[in-house]
Amino acid sequence: MKLSSLPIAIITILLSIVHATSDSSSLDNFLQCFPNHISQSSTPISSLIFTPDNRLFTSLLLNRTSNRRYTTPTTPKPLAIVAAQNPSHVQATIICAKSHGLQIRIRSGGHDYEGLSYVSQVPFIVLDMFDLNSIQIDIRNETALVQAGATMGEVYYNVAKESHVHAFPAGIGLTLGAGGHISGGGYGNLMRKYGLSIDNIVDAELVDVNGRILNRKTMGEDLFWAIRGGGAASFGVVLSWKIRLVSVPPQVTVFGVKKTLEEGAADLLYKWQLIASELDEDLFVRVRSLVINGIQEGKKTIRVFFIGQFLGKIDRLVSLMNKSFPELGLKESDCTEMPWVNSTLFWADYPIGTSLDELLAQHKRPTEFFKSKSDYVKEPIPKSAIESMWKLMIEGEKMRMEWNPYGGKMHEISPSETPFPHRAGNLFLVQYYTHWDEEGVQEINHYMKFSRLVYEFMAPYVSKSPREAFLNYRDLDIGANPSNATSMEAANIYGRKYFKDNFERLVQVKTWVDPDNFFKHEQSIPPHLLQLQN
Repeated sequence: MKLSSLPIAIITILLSIVHATSDSSSLDNFLQCFPNHISQSSTPISSLIFTPDNRLFTSLLLNRTSNRRYTTPTTPKPLAIVAAQNPSHVQATIICAKSHGLQIRIRSGGHDYEGLSYVSQVPFIVLDMFDLNSIQIDIRNETALVQAGATMGEVYYNVAKESHVHAFPAGIGLTLGAGGHISGGGYGNLMRKYGLSIDNIVDAELVDVNGRILNRKTMGEDLFWAIRGGGAASFGVVLSWKIRLVSVPPQVTVFGVKKTLEEGAADLLYKWQLIASELDEDLFVRVRSLVINGIQEGKKTIRVFFIGQFLGKIDRLVSLMNKSFPELGLKESDCTEMPWVNSTLFWADYPIGTSLDELLAQHKRPTEFFKSKSDYVKEPIPKSAIESMWKLMIEGEKMRMEWNPYGGKMHEISPSETPFPHRAGNLFLVQYYTHWDEEGVQEINHYMKFSRLVYEFMAPYVSKSPREAFLNYRDLDIGANPSNATSMEAANIYGRKYFKDNFERLVQVKTWVDPDNFFKHEQSIPPHLLQLQN
């Protein structure tokens, strides 16, 4: 009997059996290959590779996943998780996956908003970098060697153990993995003074598609350029970063001022747009807008939270704010002085006085579903548009918005210095964050639609041609390829939004280091002239 004459249900079952058998064979081949390419060690393979029949597999997968949208029963699961403990395990994973037709997804922190570091629609292996997490501080030379699996909280903790007057410019998420966070740009509240994480990288170690370990000298300046802001997962696997530490005073000042819509928040937010990027570079003032319960029962309103950090004392901060932003009414009682390392806990929404041990906390299972999007703003948004935006947010309820100011160092660095192009000309970066607790396909579709509605509303007020986006706020809505193919046409759409004119140089580097496109995902950089590659 011909296959075409069989009922569709039977064909589906037969194909699933064929695929399952093929996947099992590929995994078996991978498992047989792996021991032949690792350094001699007393660590048993069972402690390095976890398959779905291992009792630790599910917890290992979920404990390092940030978004519940990618924890549903229908979410594709990896054939195995390789918990690398030394560089040879990374090399073996690349060599054996490549040899036996398996994709790898590289996970260092689990914060990939669209799950690209732990989800694929084709047979794949998760290369988990969490156990490669050593941090070596060299205060004398003001540098540190940070392995890819170290969290930013661990970096901050270890820097502070050696010095109270050094820091590293990076994000406020304490469980962000250094590998992915830095390779995507790495911005935080020191960026107006010192730029992004990628602006403070001295060297790196990377395993390439052939399993070789390269440093800055051996990889060359083009590849070193590409992995600092271009998303290293398109080019290889980062083992470690050598970071440059920056100077901070013994005490910094943090503050938070909350204003509701009824308390004139719209006027304050409009004024913030005019001055935030022009403030002293020691001062960073983020704005968070969210929906809260109003005074009247059953009525919602907007609360705007002005959150700031100043690299100095309270008295100078208040003087600067009274001169540049007197409308906010910042008072000394709104401010707290503390060592810089303590401020990292403040920014992560811990109560003042929280033990520094919280910086060492590990990622836990995801607690909410979410969708994130981003924009760059070059001209002040009219007050009327702000009010209309907030009306939309109130209708949807489950969204918060964060505006992060530019200026200072961000306007001094050339957009081609690194792949990260969003430099001078921007007033601030916007993050839209829609979150919900309800389970089910209908709920996911509802909130995803709302997220896109707000994004569409904002189109007239943000960057254009292209409408720019921030790589670390991964967003598949702006363009994507399927897991098993890479179209240059599709890549050009998202590539221009993330990288603008730097996209072409990234393609050239990709063509040189990975011409067969082994390192790929839905938003990876393709090799040059690739039209469709399986």
